[in-house]
This record gives sequence, C-alpha cells and structure tokens, in this order.
Amino acid sequence: MPTITYVLKDGSRKEVASASGKTLMEVAIANNVRGIDAECGGCCSCATCHVYIDASWADRMPAPDEMEDELLEGVAAERQPASRLSCQIVVTDALDGLVVRVPEKQG
Repeated sequence: MPTITYVLKDGSRKEVASASGKTLMEVAIANNVRGIDAECGGCCSCATCHVYIDASWADRMPAPDEMEDELLEGVAAERQPASRLSCQIVVTDALDGLVVRVPEKQG
C-alpha cells in the first residue's frame, strides 16, 4: 500500500497509506488533510486541490493535460513548475513515498 506524505502549511507532515487507484485528492479528503478543499469533488473544475509535487518526484509524474494546465493558471497560490491538481494524480504503487506540499491558500 503506497504511503503519501502531505506537507501542511505549517510545515508539519502527515503520512497516509492509500490503496492504489485513489487520487491524491481523495486520499487527502479521507484523511482530513487540511488545506485541500476540493470544492468540486474531483471533477477538475475548481483548482481547490492544488498541491506542489516535491522536486525529487517531478520527473516521475505525467504532464498535466490541457484542462488541468488551464485550471492551474488560476490557482489562488502561486503556480510553480511542480504545481498539480491532486484530483488528477492517481495513486499507484510507483508513487510509494511521494511527498506533496499543500499551498498557503486555495480557492
């Protein structure tokens, strides 16, 4: 079972185990990860599940599709090269140990 580490706004870390097939957003919501609002419920329409992928993982992530890329243009926190919408990243065994940072603000 892959383990994902969410780095919260205050710098604290929350490690959670996830079954493969769930999105990073679903895992965060199910484990009360503060700062991932997910107002649209994972439909890729609100960008309130914005996260920053740790640099050591960036090259292992698929590129965002056109819709995600467009939504990332309007995120509340600064868009960075490692910005992603957590609703668009499906957890697999290959993501065991992934570290993502929650931005200062959403929405």
